[in-house]
Amino acid sequence: MQVKDIISILDLKIFGGNQGLEREISGGYTSDLLSDVMGHADSGKVWITLQTHKNVIAIASLKELAAVILIKGLEPDADMLAQAEEEGIAVLGSNEQAFEVTGKLFNLLTR
Repeated sequence: MQVKDIISILDLKIFGGNQGLEREISGGYTSDLLSDVMGHADSGKVWITLQTHKNVIAIASLKELAAVILIKGLEPDADMLAQAEEEGIAVLGSNEQAFEVTGKLFNLLTR
């Protein structure tokens, strides 16, 4: 499944990084601790977080993550979007809580 495939199914907003919509998704990782994601997230995962700053994209790029989903209606900082465009990582958004987005993504990827 590609990033573009989950957008309508999970009712996600695209903030930026459109060139990353073709990336393959291997799973998801939910965390708001940057060090946790650096230490434990695997390549191809979609990162679900409430962090909205450019360091998120730096870590997503380093770990070769498929995309970032911001939760709770949060919107990315301008510098996060600029970094996402540069790195080609899609930044998506949901009005739902991390629990709901994580559960829906899990169900979608395991059916």
